[in-house]
Amino acid sequence: MEYTGAEIVLNCLKEQGVNTIFGYPGGAVIPLYDALFNYHQDFLHVLTCHEQGAVHAADGYARSTGKAGVCFATSGPGATNTVTGIATAYMDSVPLVVFTGQVPQSLLGRDSFQEIDITAVTFPITKYNYLVKSIEDLPSIIREAFRTAMSGRKGPVLIDIPKNIFTAKGEYITISMFTEGKKTAPVDDNLLWEAVKAIDVSKKPVIYAGGGVIHAGAEPELWELAKKASIPVANTLMSLGCFPMNHPLSLGLVGMHGHKETNLAVTESDLIIAVGARFSDRVIGTKDKFAPGARIIHIDIDGSEIGKNKEVDFPLEGNVKDTLKALADKVCEKDRSRWLSSIRSLAPKVKQQPDAFSPANILALAQRIVGTDSIIVTEVGQHQMWAAQYCRVDSPRRFLTSGGLGTMGYGLGASIGAQIANPDKKVLHIAGDGSFRMNCNELATVSKYRLPIITLLFNNGSLGMVRQWQDLFQEKRYSQTDLTDDVDYMKLASAYRLNGAKAENLAQLREALFKAISSEKATIVECMIDKETGVYPIVPPGMPIDNMLTGR
Repeated sequence: MEYTGAEIVLNCLKEQGVNTIFGYPGGAVIPLYDALFNYHQDFLHVLTCHEQGAVHAADGYARSTGKAGVCFATSGPGATNTVTGIATAYMDSVPLVVFTGQVPQSLLGRDSFQEIDITAVTFPITKYNYLVKSIEDLPSIIREAFRTAMSGRKGPVLIDIPKNIFTAKGEYITISMFTEGKKTAPVDDNLLWEAVKAIDVSKKPVIYAGGGVIHAGAEPELWELAKKASIPVANTLMSLGCFPMNHPLSLGLVGMHGHKETNLAVTESDLIIAVGARFSDRVIGTKDKFAPGARIIHIDIDGSEIGKNKEVDFPLEGNVKDTLKALADKVCEKDRSRWLSSIRSLAPKVKQQPDAFSPANILALAQRIVGTDSIIVTEVGQHQMWAAQYCRVDSPRRFLTSGGLGTMGYGLGASIGAQIANPDKKVLHIAGDGSFRMNCNELATVSKYRLPIITLLFNNGSLGMVRQWQDLFQEKRYSQTDLTDDVDYMKLASAYRLNGAKAENLAQLREALFKAISSEKATIVECMIDKETGVYPIVPPGMPIDNMLTGR
């Protein structure tokens, strides 16, 4: 049958199992939105306030479900507004398919109104992108885009469609949902056995788990390997939830703001088993002094990551899930209780202040009331690191944050996507006042779709993380990091017809949170924090991760 290009787009989305689209209309995509009018029973289209918010929402949808997120945007500024969201997804290997409109082909290259070469702009931050040149190519391009986004190391794909392609007519034949791309070849068996021997003879091994564990759905295999061989697990920011934090083998966060005992354990280890991790600078600090006495096994589906940032002894390129299973099947059962006890002895003795209105107590109380099975979404800054340090995340896809790009303004859009995808879950949006200002316009989207998101707003009147660096490393020259008291966040909540509450102690916070979880409306809970409160430990830039500042 013949369909318009716009109808072909929507029919291809249906065959891919897509039922939710985030977007914002404009001139070049009017035909697409006109077709969508007749497909309203097939899709929930979430109209955001800004294209960046739409891509972040698609990202939150994807991270919380494992499915590809889908976004529509128009040409020119609509397309360029998607760039930060696409880059965020690219850095964290999040599968997205972003459709942008383009001026008609007859106007391409003429500096036409709202023309931009978005495929050139996004070339470095997409797995692949396409400019559709023929209506006949459209179905195959869309199917290939979903295969590319979801196969191997996942990531964003962009499809740029000229307006005349949307209105042209072409043949469309329904097919079943896409099949996975070519399977990754298994790891060489001889190399696998060498890695097994290294694990078996190791006295002080550590598993360094990255976001690839979650992307691969390899949590059971990681659990089996760690449990069988009695190997403690350290998490990157992107892998929180891949291993239960309440388990004795869990070490929690590693790196610049990692727990003291975790960083010291990695430094003292004789074997690092890196799984779906990329040895980023925020994790390893000084490259040559990261686990200096350890041999390294690196498991990753993306061979270009192996050896890129750190030389490895056992490069295991392949599917993370399959490789972990093979290792777990082959390694010997071990009792490494002495090593585990040694790590526990490295933990600092922290004096408890149960009544203090501190980030640790605020987050602990919030999780107790909202529930540990809630989806935590963060912005970027001090509050993000406090959440990573203090929140208990015991299952995957429950901690969503911008890791590689560090995108301020990510959290509210991502919370929208996560809540749309998981209407039966509580979504706890943890924000700082600086990040919150970036995209707080998306509160209109929250209100429109009646999403009961709870925002825990840490207000310290500053760009907290930058100010902390100025305090520690710039001789307290606080250049442009103090925020004036020019926003009444309670009135802002009211303006969007949402609930608001301010807390200056734990009793007020408790009351506000109980009201929030019983309300059908979203709630902003503003927590007043002293701007001198820092994130500790912190590893100074350029230093090894065992060289930590632990507070004042």
